[in-house]
Amino acid sequence: MPRQNNTRQILDAAEKVFAAHGLSGTRVSDIAEASNLPKANIHYYFRTKEDLYRATLQQLLEDWLGDASKWLSADRSPREGLEGFIRSKMAFSRQRPEGSRLFAHEILSGGRYVHGFLVDTLRRHVEHRREVFEKWHAAGLIGTVDPTHFLFCLWAMTQAYADMGVQMAAVLDKPRLTAGDFEAGCQTIIQLATSILPDSAAPPAQDAIQTRPRRRRTTVRSARSRRVAT
Repeated sequence: MPRQNNTRQILDAAEKVFAAHGLSGTRVSDIAEASNLPKANIHYYFRTKEDLYRATLQQLLEDWLGDASKWLSADRSPREGLEGFIRSKMAFSRQRPEGSRLFAHEILSGGRYVHGFLVDTLRRHVEHRREVFEKWHAAGLIGTVDPTHFLFCLWAMTQAYADMGVQMAAVLDKPRLTAGDFEAGCQTIIQLATSILPDSAAPPAQDAIQTRPRRRRTTVRSARSRRVAT
C-alpha cells in the first residue's frame, strides 16, 4: 500500500510538471519537489526520467479507458452510458486539464512514448466499445453510426475543454472557464451525442408549438351578410 500511494503521488505530480515543461524541460528534482518526496524516492520507483514519463502517460490513459469501460457497457442503456461517459470525461478535463494537455502534446510530437499503448491496448479497448454499440444497434436502441468515429468525436469534444480552454475563455470574455461553462458544454455534447437515439427526434411539447391565430369567423359571416343585404 505505501508503494502504491507513493507511486500515485509521484505520477500525479509528474503529470502537472511534464504538462508545464515537457519531457526535455523537466528535471526529476522538479517532480520530487512537486510530490513532496526526496529525489531518491523518485529514482527508487522509476529508473530514468523517460520511464517516469511513460508511466505518467500510461496512468492517464488507463484512467480514461476505465471511465469508458464503466459507462459504455452493454449492461447500460445508451442514454445512461453516453451521458455518464460524457460527464466523466468533462469532469476529467475540468479537474485534470494538465493531463489532457500532456497527452495532446505527446500526440502532436509523434506519440513516440505511447505508440505501443495506442496500437495495442487502446485499439483493443475501442474494439470492445464497438461491440457495445453494435449490440445497442441490433437491439434497436440506437441508430446507424460508425462507433469508432463516434468515439473520436466524443474524445475531441470533451478534451477540447481542457486543451482549448484558454481559447474558449477568451471568446467568453472570462479569465477561465467556470463550472457553469463546463455544465453548458456537458449539456450541449450530450444533446449532440444522444441524437443517435431513436427517441431523440420526438416532437416538441404541445405548449411549445407556435400556431397561427385563427381568423374570426364572425367577421366572415358579417361580411357575407352585408353582401346578401346589398
